[in-house]
Amino acid sequence: MKTIRKRWWLCPALLAVLALGAMFGCEAWIERAAAGRCFDAVETVPAAPVAVVLGTSPRAADGRANLFFRPRMEAAAALFKAGRVKALIVSGDNGTQGYDEPTDMKSMLMQMGVPAEKILCDYAGFRTLDSVVRAKEVFGQQRVIFVSQRFHNARAIYLAQASGIEAFGLDAKDVPVALSVKTYIREKLACVKAVLDVNVLGTKPKFLGEKVDVPLD
Repeated sequence: MKTIRKRWWLCPALLAVLALGAMFGCEAWIERAAAGRCFDAVETVPAAPVAVVLGTSPRAADGRANLFFRPRMEAAAALFKAGRVKALIVSGDNGTQGYDEPTDMKSMLMQMGVPAEKILCDYAGFRTLDSVVRAKEVFGQQRVIFVSQRFHNARAIYLAQASGIEAFGLDAKDVPVALSVKTYIREKLACVKAVLDVNVLGTKPKFLGEKVDVPLD
Protein backbone atom coordinates (compact mmCIF):
# COMPACT_ATOMS: atom_id res chain seq x y z
CA MET A 1 0.00 0.00 0.00
CA LYS A 2 2.80 2.44 0.88
CA THR A 3 4.49 1.74 -2.45
CA ILE A 4 1.28 2.51 -4.36
CA ARG A 5 0.87 5.81 -2.49
CA LYS A 6 4.43 6.83 -3.29
CA ARG A 7 3.91 6.09 -6.98
CA TRP A 8 0.68 8.09 -7.00
CA TRP A 9 2.61 11.18 -6.00
CA LEU A 10 4.94 10.67 -8.94
CA CYS A 11 2.16 11.49 -11.43
CA PRO A 12 1.71 15.19 -10.55
CA ALA A 13 5.47 15.60 -10.32
CA LEU A 14 5.95 14.04 -13.76
CA LEU A 15 3.23 16.23 -15.24
CA ALA A 16 4.86 19.32 -13.75
CA VAL A 17 8.22 18.38 -15.26
CA LEU A 18 6.63 17.77 -18.66
CA ALA A 19 4.78 21.10 -18.49
CA LEU A 20 7.93 23.02 -17.62
CA GLY A 21 9.82 21.22 -20.35
CA ALA A 22 7.17 22.14 -22.90
CA MET A 23 7.12 25.76 -21.74
CA PHE A 24 10.87 26.29 -21.93
CA GLY A 25 11.08 24.22 -25.11
CA CYS A 26 8.55 26.45 -26.88
CA GLU A 27 10.33 29.56 -25.65
CA ALA A 28 13.63 28.23 -27.02
CA TRP A 29 11.96 27.37 -30.35
CA ILE A 30 10.72 30.93 -30.68
CA GLU A 31 14.09 32.37 -29.71
CA ARG A 32 15.76 30.35 -32.47
CA ALA A 33 13.30 31.69 -35.02
CA ALA A 34 14.07 35.27 -33.97
CA ALA A 35 17.85 34.85 -33.75
CA GLY A 36 19.63 37.70 -35.53
CA ARG A 37 16.37 39.49 -36.29
CA CYS A 38 15.90 41.61 -33.17
CA PHE A 39 17.82 44.87 -32.76
CA ASP A 40 18.05 47.35 -29.90
CA ALA A 41 19.30 50.34 -31.93
CA VAL A 42 17.37 52.09 -34.70
CA GLU A 43 20.37 52.45 -36.99
CA THR A 44 21.00 48.69 -37.04
CA VAL A 45 17.48 47.59 -38.01
CA PRO A 46 17.05 46.66 -41.70
CA ALA A 47 14.68 49.12 -43.36
CA ALA A 48 11.12 48.09 -44.19
CA PRO A 49 8.09 49.87 -45.64
CA VAL A 50 6.09 49.61 -42.41
CA ALA A 51 6.51 49.01 -38.70
CA VAL A 52 3.81 47.29 -36.68
CA VAL A 53 3.65 48.66 -33.15
CA LEU A 54 2.23 45.87 -31.04
CA GLY A 55 -0.66 46.66 -28.75
CA THR A 56 -0.26 48.15 -25.31
CA SER A 57 -2.16 50.59 -23.12
CA PRO A 58 -0.85 53.54 -21.10
CA ARG A 59 -2.52 52.10 -18.01
CA ALA A 60 -2.41 48.63 -16.51
CA ALA A 61 -5.58 46.83 -15.42
CA ASP A 62 -5.17 48.14 -11.86
CA GLY A 63 -4.96 51.74 -13.05
CA ARG A 64 -1.24 52.16 -12.55
CA ALA A 65 1.03 53.40 -15.35
CA ASN A 66 1.99 50.65 -17.79
CA LEU A 67 5.78 50.67 -17.82
CA PHE A 68 5.90 49.02 -21.25
CA PHE A 69 3.89 51.73 -23.00
CA ARG A 70 6.09 54.81 -23.29
CA PRO A 71 9.34 52.97 -24.19
CA ARG A 72 7.47 51.18 -26.98
CA MET A 73 6.12 54.46 -28.37
CA GLU A 74 9.54 56.11 -28.09
CA ALA A 75 11.12 53.28 -30.08
CA ALA A 76 8.43 53.49 -32.78
CA ALA A 77 8.75 57.27 -33.09
CA ALA A 78 12.54 57.04 -33.33
CA LEU A 79 12.27 54.37 -36.02
CA PHE A 80 9.98 56.55 -38.14
CA LYS A 81 12.01 59.73 -37.66
CA ALA A 82 15.17 57.90 -38.69
CA GLY A 83 13.52 57.00 -41.99
CA ARG A 84 13.76 53.26 -41.44
CA VAL A 85 10.02 52.94 -42.17
CA LYS A 86 7.54 55.07 -44.09
CA ALA A 87 4.45 54.38 -41.96
CA LEU A 88 3.38 52.88 -38.66
CA ILE A 89 0.53 50.48 -37.98
CA VAL A 90 -0.56 50.60 -34.35
CA SER A 91 -2.27 47.28 -33.76
CA GLY A 92 -4.12 46.50 -30.57
CA ASP A 93 -7.30 45.69 -28.73
CA ASN A 94 -10.44 47.79 -29.05
CA GLY A 95 -12.87 45.02 -28.22
CA THR A 96 -14.61 46.61 -25.25
CA GLN A 97 -16.08 50.04 -24.65
CA GLY A 98 -13.62 52.41 -23.01
CA TYR A 99 -10.54 50.35 -23.92
CA ASP A 100 -8.79 51.47 -27.10
CA GLU A 101 -5.11 50.62 -27.43
CA PRO A 102 -4.64 51.81 -31.05
CA THR A 103 -6.07 55.29 -30.37
CA ASP A 104 -3.95 55.68 -27.23
CA MET A 105 -0.84 54.63 -29.13
CA LYS A 106 -1.56 56.94 -32.06
CA SER A 107 -2.16 59.87 -29.72
CA MET A 108 1.18 59.37 -27.99
CA LEU A 109 3.04 58.94 -31.28
CA MET A 110 1.54 62.20 -32.56
CA GLN A 111 2.73 63.94 -29.40
CA MET A 112 6.18 62.57 -30.20
CA GLY A 113 6.13 64.16 -33.64
CA VAL A 114 4.90 61.41 -35.96
CA PRO A 115 2.41 62.83 -38.54
CA ALA A 116 -1.13 61.58 -38.03
CA GLU A 117 -1.46 60.58 -41.69
CA LYS A 118 1.47 58.19 -41.32
CA ILE A 119 -0.15 56.24 -38.48
CA LEU A 120 -2.78 53.63 -39.27
CA CYS A 121 -4.90 52.08 -36.53
CA ASP A 122 -5.58 48.36 -36.56
CA TYR A 123 -8.45 48.01 -34.10
CA ALA A 124 -8.66 44.22 -34.43
CA GLY A 125 -5.22 43.33 -33.08
CA PHE A 126 -6.77 41.37 -30.23
CA ARG A 127 -3.78 39.02 -30.01
CA THR A 128 -0.26 39.13 -31.39
CA LEU A 129 -1.27 36.49 -33.93
CA ASP A 130 -4.08 38.75 -35.16
CA SER A 131 -1.72 41.72 -35.47
CA VAL A 132 0.81 39.67 -37.42
CA VAL A 133 -1.56 38.01 -39.88
CA ARG A 134 -3.57 41.20 -40.44
CA ALA A 135 -0.38 43.09 -41.32
CA LYS A 136 -0.18 40.85 -44.40
CA GLU A 137 -3.78 39.98 -45.19
CA VAL A 138 -5.42 43.36 -44.46
CA PHE A 139 -2.59 45.90 -44.79
CA GLY A 140 -0.78 44.09 -47.59
CA GLN A 141 2.70 43.99 -46.04
CA GLN A 142 5.26 41.29 -46.83
CA ARG A 143 8.17 42.84 -44.90
CA VAL A 144 7.72 44.54 -41.54
CA ILE A 145 9.49 45.67 -38.40
CA PHE A 146 7.75 44.86 -35.14
CA VAL A 147 8.15 47.32 -32.30
CA SER A 148 7.76 46.01 -28.78
CA GLN A 149 9.91 44.65 -25.98
CA ARG A 150 12.37 41.89 -26.86
CA PHE A 151 10.32 38.94 -25.60
CA HIS A 152 7.27 40.13 -27.53
CA ASN A 153 9.15 40.82 -30.76
CA ALA A 154 10.59 37.31 -30.79
CA ARG A 155 7.13 35.77 -30.62
CA ALA A 156 5.80 38.11 -33.33
CA ILE A 157 8.70 37.19 -35.63
CA TYR A 158 8.02 33.49 -35.07
CA LEU A 159 4.37 33.99 -36.01
CA ALA A 160 5.33 36.15 -38.99
CA GLN A 161 7.65 33.49 -40.40
CA ALA A 162 4.82 30.98 -40.18
CA SER A 163 2.67 33.43 -42.19
CA GLY A 164 5.25 34.04 -44.90
CA ILE A 165 6.25 37.52 -43.72
CA GLU A 166 9.85 38.73 -43.62
CA ALA A 167 10.10 40.30 -40.19
CA PHE A 168 12.52 42.08 -37.88
CA GLY A 169 12.13 43.58 -34.45
CA LEU A 170 13.15 46.86 -32.83
CA ASP A 171 13.41 46.14 -29.13
CA ALA A 172 12.04 48.87 -26.90
CA LYS A 173 13.60 49.46 -23.50
CA ASP A 174 12.63 46.57 -21.27
CA VAL A 175 11.05 46.60 -17.84
CA PRO A 176 12.82 44.86 -14.93
CA VAL A 177 11.28 41.46 -14.18
CA ALA A 178 10.75 42.46 -10.55
CA LEU A 179 8.39 45.24 -11.67
CA SER A 180 6.34 43.08 -14.03
CA VAL A 181 6.39 39.48 -12.86
CA LYS A 182 2.89 38.70 -14.16
CA THR A 183 3.77 39.90 -17.66
CA TYR A 184 6.84 37.71 -17.89
CA ILE A 185 5.01 34.64 -16.61
CA ARG A 186 2.17 35.29 -19.04
CA GLU A 187 4.69 35.59 -21.88
CA LYS A 188 6.06 32.10 -21.22
CA LEU A 189 2.55 30.71 -21.52
CA ALA A 190 2.01 32.80 -24.65
CA CYS A 191 5.02 31.09 -26.24
CA VAL A 192 3.38 27.71 -25.75
CA LYS A 193 0.14 29.04 -27.24
CA ALA A 194 1.99 30.48 -30.24
CA VAL A 195 3.65 27.15 -31.02
CA LEU A 196 0.32 25.35 -30.68
CA ASP A 197 -1.45 27.95 -32.82
CA VAL A 198 1.05 27.46 -35.65
CA ASN A 199 1.72 23.74 -35.50
CA VAL A 200 -1.41 22.15 -34.04
CA LEU A 201 -4.46 24.39 -33.96
CA GLY A 202 -4.05 26.41 -37.17
CA THR A 203 -5.51 29.43 -35.39
CA LYS A 204 -6.81 32.30 -37.54
CA PRO A 205 -7.38 35.95 -36.61
CA LYS A 206 -10.74 36.80 -35.10
CA PHE A 207 -11.43 39.30 -37.91
CA LEU A 208 -9.88 40.12 -41.27
CA GLY A 209 -12.11 42.42 -43.28
CA GLU A 210 -11.47 44.80 -46.19
CA LYS A 211 -8.00 45.66 -47.45
CA VAL A 212 -6.41 48.88 -46.19
CA ASP A 213 -4.01 51.00 -48.25
CA VAL A 214 -0.87 52.06 -46.41
CA PRO A 215 0.48 55.56 -47.26
CA LEU A 216 4.07 54.90 -48.34
CA ASP A 217 4.68 58.04 -50.45
